[in-house]
Amino acid sequence: MKVVSGNLQADGMKVALVVGRFNSFVVDHLVSGAVDTFVRHGGNPEHITQILVPGAFEIPLAAQKVAASGEYDAVVALGAVIRGGTPHFDYVAGECAKGLGQVMLDHNAPVAFGVLTVDSIEQAIERSGTKAGNKGGEAMMSAIEMINVLKQI
Repeated sequence: MKVVSGNLQADGMKVALVVGRFNSFVVDHLVSGAVDTFVRHGGNPEHITQILVPGAFEIPLAAQKVAASGEYDAVVALGAVIRGGTPHFDYVAGECAKGLGQVMLDHNAPVAFGVLTVDSIEQAIERSGTKAGNKGGEAMMSAIEMINVLKQI
């Protein structure tokens, strides 16, 4: 049986971070975690392009443009949607996830989902570098591994 499995070597990769600015007090930590992970796994920080968009709802459109360019090995989407007292959260989080999944399939390119969808500010803080780790770093690891998997298929 042949098994295809990725590794976490980022040497030579080019990655785009598509970052929603809304809730930047959390998202900035996700960006730091993603960059740190890329560098710790052998990536050159000069091979990262950060694209800022207003919020999570706008991330899929920018990710689509990035993926269509063919200039990057992967897109890492970073943002934070924090539940409030209205259904707005459900629409923004759902459309962001759906849009990013569509980009990945349409362009046969890894799109890592590092967009926090949380119930509270406390949960967002926990997932951006404290008790629950850094989801930006985890998304970058997923992107690196998927790039390496797809090279073998």
